[in-house]
Amino acid sequence: MSPDGSDRQATPLPAALAPLLFLVSWLAMTLTQAAALRAGLGLRPILFLAELTLAIPGVLALALLGRSPRAALGLLGTEPRFALLAVWSGAAFWVASLGLLELQYAVWAPPPGFLEAFRLLHRALKPAGPLDLLVSIAAIAVAPAVCEEILFRGVILPSFLRPLGATGAILLSAALFGSIHLDVIPGLSSAGPALTFYRVPFALAVGVGLGLLRVRTGSLWPSLLAHATLNTITFTVAPWVDDPGLGLPAPEPWKGAGLLALGLAGFLFALLRLRGSKASLSFPDTLGS
Repeated sequence: MSPDGSDRQATPLPAALAPLLFLVSWLAMTLTQAAALRAGLGLRPILFLAELTLAIPGVLALALLGRSPRAALGLLGTEPRFALLAVWSGAAFWVASLGLLELQYAVWAPPPGFLEAFRLLHRALKPAGPLDLLVSIAAIAVAPAVCEEILFRGVILPSFLRPLGATGAILLSAALFGSIHLDVIPGLSSAGPALTFYRVPFALAVGVGLGLLRVRTGSLWPSLLAHATLNTITFTVAPWVDDPGLGLPAPEPWKGAGLLALGLAGFLFALLRLRGSKASLSFPDTLGS
């Protein structure tokens, strides 16, 4: 341990706390959403508040256990070249996710109301001007990226790194990340709302990619930037490629396979450029919990 205690400040939380922290964070987000809806807040404030309450428990836990949130989260700085590679990775994730969703669609059609729910969301966030566009992007793209990365790649993944190793930590944090992408679709009949797992495979795959960036660079900034890039592209491009009047198109699995391969190749290109990093995420056993 360094004389100034900087190693201790960057030490992650004990692994046993991570599942409890996830449950507390998920519950805080869910209750905040429900309270904000009852209060009649607008969609953007609801999105901001929900994501904020997802991140706050983790930051508080770090502070209460004597960790520096900036050091423990990996926010003390990173190599400048990582920023460009992170944005590139986010764009690659977007291409790969299009392919993955196309392949998924070929064997598993979205449940009734799924597409309409997201069309309504994008319609509600449709900007009235340049400033409104920035606010919408901040609400649906940037805030989720920042807050979700703080919890899943900033707090949870490092806590699992020592007991599970890099592969186990990446996969388990990605699985927890995927679980918050369960969607409740409003009922289209007397059956009422329905829970759907349709976005979980996509979120799980993206979570693995973001985890790789976190471990490879030792910093949260690359995964945060990649996540924000993916969300921003999705939000800005969706209205241009989705035509509600056409209904569900025919599956195109070969197109999906091509997009998935292209996206994965793009991400691999970025990951190989990070191979020379000396700041990979690791916590020697000499550090204490």
